[in-house]
Amino acid sequence: MKSIKALLLTLVVLFSAQLTQAQEKTKTKTKGPATEQLQIKTSAVCDMCKARLEKSMAYEKGVQAAVLDVPSKILTVTYRPDKTSAEALRTAVQSTGYDADAQMANDKAYERLPDCCKKTNSTH
Repeated sequence: MKSIKALLLTLVVLFSAQLTQAQEKTKTKTKGPATEQLQIKTSAVCDMCKARLEKSMAYEKGVQAAVLDVPSKILTVTYRPDKTSAEALRTAVQSTGYDADAQMANDKAYERLPDCCKKTNSTH
């Protein structure tokens, strides 16, 4: 009986030690490089624009998240400043066919947008 108790106690101690190590590893993984957020006023007008912008920003180096609020036309980008810059992100928005703050969209990219995504569309 004593040997069973000793065995169970040993197993509990080993299990709790492994659990503690796993928690410590998780904590170190959550520590990451610093991120910054950038808000860009765009010319996006619909949900197709939202999908297009968010997808194109996902391919940009250093971007961790991009979310477009369609009613306000604000694209919020979370990025690593050691991998990219605010100017590069604005250029990426322009290359997708949308205005980025006061900078106009790339003409060729704008022409490739569907008609519903163009800011000259009368339905918007």
